[in-house]
Parts: sequence; C-alpha cells; structure tokens
Amino acid sequence: MAITAAEVNKLRQITGSGMMDCKNALVEAEGDFDKAIDILRKKGQKIAAKRADRSANEGFVVAKASNDATYAAVLMLNCETDFVGKTDDFTQLASDILNHAVEQKIKNLEQLKESMLKGQTIEALLTDMSGKTGEKIELNQFNVLEDAYVSYYNHNGNRLASIVAFNKTTQNLPTIGHEIAMQVAAMNPISVNEDSVPDDVKNHELEIAKEQVRNEGKPENMVEKIAMGKLNKFFKENTLINQDFIRDNKKTVKQYMVEEDKDLVCKGFYRLQLGA
Repeated sequence: MAITAAEVNKLRQITGSGMMDCKNALVEAEGDFDKAIDILRKKGQKIAAKRADRSANEGFVVAKASNDATYAAVLMLNCETDFVGKTDDFTQLASDILNHAVEQKIKNLEQLKESMLKGQTIEALLTDMSGKTGEKIELNQFNVLEDAYVSYYNHNGNRLASIVAFNKTTQNLPTIGHEIAMQVAAMNPISVNEDSVPDDVKNHELEIAKEQVRNEGKPENMVEKIAMGKLNKFFKENTLINQDFIRDNKKTVKQYMVEEDKDLVCKGFYRLQLGA
C-alpha cells in the first residue's frame, strides 16, 4: 500500500526514529500506526542487544531534590558517544527520569527501572532510546539520600553532579548545602569523616605508609608512629569534613559548618562523574 510522507513524518514525530525506518515500519504494518510503533520498538530491542558488548562511557549526569528538600537523587544515563549524550532527546530523557524519581521518591535503581513513565517502564524507554540512536543506552547509576535536609549540585556540562544530606535544617542551610555539594563535586572525598572510611581502605593506606617510611630508612620503632601521621594526612585530604573548604582554605569544611550551627552534621553524600 502507498505510504504518504505525512504519515511517515507523523510516525517520526511520535517515535523519534529515522525517516526510512518509519517508512519501512509503516509499509510492513500496512499503515497501522500501533503495529508500526511495535515494529520500531522491536528493532530498538534488537539494536540494544546488538550493542550489549559496547562501552557506554559518555552521557548525562544530573541531580535534583524534592520541593521539601528531604529527598535528593542523582543519576547517570550513559551512551556511547558524546554526540548522542548532548542531543535534546537524550538529555530530556535523563531529566524526565530524574523528575519522575524525585516526584515518586523512588528508593533504588531496580525500582526506578520497573516504574512506569509515559505509559512504559523506564527500562522500555531506555530500549526505545537505543533504537532511536543506534547506541547502547544504560542507566546503571542512581543514588538517593533522604534526611532532614538535602541539597544537590550540577556542574556545567552535566558530566558531574553530587547530592548531600544533613541531620537538621537551619536558616542558611540552602546556601551551606549548596556549598558543601560543590565541595563534594570538586574535591571527591571518599567518606564524610575518618570513622566512615572502610576498614580495608584504612588498612591498605596504613600498609602503604609503613612501606614508604621503611623505604625512607626510618628506624623500625618509629615506623608505626610516622605511618599513623601519614594516615591522618590521608584522612584530612580525603574525608569531607576534614578537607580544606574550597571557598576559604584557612578553615575546614567542619569549621565552616560549625560556624553556622555547632550541631549541624553531614549525614552522607553521593558523587557521580562520567569517566570516573
């Protein structure tokens, strides 16, 4: 049967697929739009499967908090090329998924992928995007924080974002929260404080420090003490509240927080970065 250019364009507007793909799908479906959409979706599934062994290291990273600032989420939507990662369709999909997660206060990645958006599961929307772009599309990183107050930061270009949580609210916390979220993004701490550094990381760093001290020719009875000093330096450089505050390196992040409220505590954070 004859398929008109208007019909092809209509299907293209609905699905975002290429003109020839839309025409061929309409011909195969004998003009039935619903069947044509299914054909294109199946094609997308085949493309997704074909691309399963490809690396998807580009994409879009974005964070957001709920209106009441008690829930924050950050996600990374991956693709294969920077070109696709900057397209309006791709970035809009990432934003739509995040907005949906925040509105529904989704708890984890599995729940997010299974949830419904625009009449489809998120997983199905990802498959459709793979069909449109011809690239592997992945949503493998999604983190959530819920507490008395949360904040977030999106770095320019959407290759890096962070979220942070606090134990209470204060008058200036919107500013403080944003500053500390920026600190997390810029300085990439491994934990909030030394107590929350995993034991295996502590032991690994301590052993490295001891070996460095021995290689420097220090007496064995001094090794432990000097190595502990090196470990404390590691904590200062790599734990959030002990780091120098990026806005004023004459004070630590903890000192910056205490100036606002001595009882203010950072409860946790997440940081996502493309290529990291």
